[in-house]
Amino acid sequence: MSAFLEKYGRWALVTGAAMGLGAEFARQLAREGLNLILVDIQEEPLTVTSQALSREFNVDIRPVVLDLAIPDFLPQLLVSTRDLEISLLVNNAGISAIGHFLDVPLEKHLSILAINARAPLILAHHFGTLMYEGKRGGIIFVSSMSALTGTSYVSEYSATKAHELALGEALWQELGPVNVDVLTAIVGAVDTPGWRAENLNPGAKRWPPVMTAEDTVRETLAALGKTPSFVPGAQNRIATFLTTRLLSRKSAVETVGKEMDKRYGK
Repeated sequence: MSAFLEKYGRWALVTGAAMGLGAEFARQLAREGLNLILVDIQEEPLTVTSQALSREFNVDIRPVVLDLAIPDFLPQLLVSTRDLEISLLVNNAGISAIGHFLDVPLEKHLSILAINARAPLILAHHFGTLMYEGKRGGIIFVSSMSALTGTSYVSEYSATKAHELALGEALWQELGPVNVDVLTAIVGAVDTPGWRAENLNPGAKRWPPVMTAEDTVRETLAALGKTPSFVPGAQNRIATFLTTRLLSRKSAVETVGKEMDKRYGK
């Protein structure tokens, strides 16, 4: 039994697990020997990912096709999990919309709020309660560098990721004494299908550079249990230092906004 498996138990739950970062979290956790509940709204890619991981790592995997934006998603999820002791939760699912705040329909903003903020809150409360009672576990929130400053063109996404960051850091303090590790990953640009779909020129040079999903997840899992929040990628950490320590809040928001305007402005 690996040290990771011994510390965090035999079952993990990963949201947004069909592709991208979620699928990579699932792959690296399966490599550690954990069985997996994989949640996503996309049935076909979720099935493909689940079957591939099951064959490669010989672990038990339960794919759950579920829309985390619906109000009553938790009872539906518990049908597939109530017989299991889930000791590791990866709140990875997230959506965004690129555009000026008023140009994005209100319904889209509300969906972003539901999936990026409401769903992680509900999952952390439910499974966090069970981990608290069992005196063991881990919760990972996948936030974003856009949580550090209000970020134009992704305003509601930025706001929801700030919610995850604050919530995760608070839970690190509250749950740490009962042996439940909480980590918020403050993630920069990662080369995933979702990121490529939102970037018209994904091959363009940029700073900080785009990270691979493999490196992002590897660094995140290594930081679990060591710190309340963590920025994967050395150059992302430099950028974070610049925007949060060296620049005033006003200058940071303006600097990030100008960069976003270059990428997405008309």
